[in-house]
Amino acid sequence: MTISRRKMIALVGGGLVVAASAGAGGFAATRRPNAALAPWDTAGRYKDPRMAALSWAILAPNPHNRQPWQAELVGSDKVRIWREAARNLPETDPFDRQMTIGMGCFLELFRQAAAEQGFVAEMSLFPEGEQGPVADITLIDGGVSDPLFRHAVSRHTNRLAYEDRLPEAAALSAMAQEASDIITDPGRVETLRALTWDAMHIEMTTHRTQMESINLMRLGKRQINANPDGISVRGPLQEALMLAGLITVEGQSDPTSAEFAQSVSFIRAAQDATPAYVTVKTKGNSRLDQIEAGRRWLRLHLTATSHGVAMQPLSQALQEYAEQARLYAQVHEVLAAPGETLQMLGRIGYAADVGPSPRWPLETRMIG
Repeated sequence: MTISRRKMIALVGGGLVVAASAGAGGFAATRRPNAALAPWDTAGRYKDPRMAALSWAILAPNPHNRQPWQAELVGSDKVRIWREAARNLPETDPFDRQMTIGMGCFLELFRQAAAEQGFVAEMSLFPEGEQGPVADITLIDGGVSDPLFRHAVSRHTNRLAYEDRLPEAAALSAMAQEASDIITDPGRVETLRALTWDAMHIEMTTHRTQMESINLMRLGKRQINANPDGISVRGPLQEALMLAGLITVEGQSDPTSAEFAQSVSFIRAAQDATPAYVTVKTKGNSRLDQIEAGRRWLRLHLTATSHGVAMQPLSQALQEYAEQARLYAQVHEVLAAPGETLQMLGRIGYAADVGPSPRWPLETRMIG
């Protein structure tokens, strides 16, 4: 059975095809994993301002949607934030750099949510060293609302093909306040299209890195509600294809299968439909640098969202495992000055809106 290209329009990371929505009526109406998406509807609905801020922070972007954060309430005004090592990605993120960036996104969204309630989130990062908690946070009076926060509920990573036009000048100008670079020159864009695709292909065809993604697949509503993290494949057409045996763990795991080849085709089509790229760079590569990169990425994404611009990270060429070493060096040569670390690289453009990613309920991320 051949699936129409018009119906298969995007992917979820690591080589998984996501079909465009199709079908209507009862079947389509029942395919939404409501339990897994509930945290987007309940954010902020807690009396304790720390819990209210945490309920927003868990909506932050993070690698492979692993949601590595844990929180512990201390006293009446403090919260301690941890990163759960069991959620690491040892194959694609061997030094936990990307995971730490994800924690930076979390902390920035927490800060904004606290400020919206009138609090300053006073943070002490890695108070017991890098092996201990990520942050101790104390809420004190005096927070001032951040205009970006109003877009937090609308910020979603968009993996669709983007329109063949640049973001408007006002959007690019606003994003330039948060990004290290915005690449719009056609020649440089073409270079990055080729480079980022090569890196994606390496990840998809290196068995251990591809299996790291495959093992985090959540196929359909039932699996997503049961495990609202990892890489979700959902929707009425997707589930119909699963029932027909056209989206399977086995097919996605086998680089010789027709299913895998079709995934590769649609991933590349989406990535090729990219009019511009953005970066976040730091002068060093310490844990503090990585946290700051995450904060900037979150602000950059919220800024893009405020202007109707879609965004997706393309992290493969920045990953520090052996098979990516050549492209890691190449992308730094193209985009970074000597001594700089390219922490984040992403694509931007206009695309159809996409929905939120699943999240574990806040209560499951609390300890103590």
